[in-house]
Amino acid sequence: MQDFLGIGSHLLASASESGGGEVEISFLGLFVYFIAILIFLWVVMSLARKGFNNRVFSTRPARWFEQLYLFIENMVLGVVGPHGRKYIPMILTFWVVIFLSNVVALFMPFGPTADVGFNLGMALVSIMYVQYEGMKTNGILGHFRHFAGPSLPVFMAILITPIIFSIEIVSELMKNVSLSLRLYGNIHGGHEAVSAMNKLAEPYFPVGALLLPIKLLTCVVQAMVFTLLTCVYLSLVTSHHDDHGDEHGHHDEAGMAPAH
Repeated sequence: MQDFLGIGSHLLASASESGGGEVEISFLGLFVYFIAILIFLWVVMSLARKGFNNRVFSTRPARWFEQLYLFIENMVLGVVGPHGRKYIPMILTFWVVIFLSNVVALFMPFGPTADVGFNLGMALVSIMYVQYEGMKTNGILGHFRHFAGPSLPVFMAILITPIIFSIEIVSELMKNVSLSLRLYGNIHGGHEAVSAMNKLAEPYFPVGALLLPIKLLTCVVQAMVFTLLTCVYLSLVTSHHDDHGDEHGHHDEAGMAPAH
């Protein structure tokens, strides 16, 4: 564990340390890290699946994934609405991959989410999926029409609508930058903070180990921020105005006392 114990900086031949102390990794090294995370996830999910049955979840991994699923379900339905249930697998995948990648970055010389290219790739998948769902829900023209802002009189629309449309398109593109750089800055910045603190008491005590609880909290928070923002973006392009109305209607019917 390079950050906390000062060892393991050469666990992978493709991971090397530059003169400034920053860990650099090749594409092959990043690929190995990501494949290792997927294999670990597959093993844990296989163990969890063995505990699934029609009545109870009999094993601890199965109960862990039950709680994770309920957490993601509440987040998705709370932000997107009842029609967002179909997005749960996508959001759950994002959350698990980001969280495990963040945890790997705690104890290894590198982690996938400490690479801006990997984060940008996930951001592109997220935003492209949002655009696809928006066009699927509203039609291609209807999806792009909302970028033009509210309906205006003709003489105002000629001047103002192109400006609004351009700003909205730039805003959509900047979502990729926001999602990727936020995650990269927190994970990579954590590495840098630990390295700087370790130098204070080197070689007697890895002072950076004191940051482990904060970095573990960051792993959870950053996974949640990425998935929560994806839910918000999906909600904006797929909002069904009758969702909450139907939901309130059911509550009213259920709570209505019979008339005498």
